[in-house]
Amino acid sequence: MPSDLESAHLASIPESREGKSRWMKVGLVAVASALAGGLAAAWWYRKTLASLQDAEEADNDPHFGILDE
Repeated sequence: MPSDLESAHLASIPESREGKSRWMKVGLVAVASALAGGLAAAWWYRKTLASLQDAEEADNDPHFGILDE
């Protein structure tokens, strides 16, 4: 006899193998999505840092943009 917290209907239904397979697929998609998002964020961060370093190097040149005329 099920307790007050469990219903007789839910206690008798075993989890099918197909249900576990679906959760495995959802988990794999979530991991792949997180990995792709992390790689995209790392690429953007690296690109941003490179552009900031280029701007800093250009700022150190006192004759930047001045013509010799």
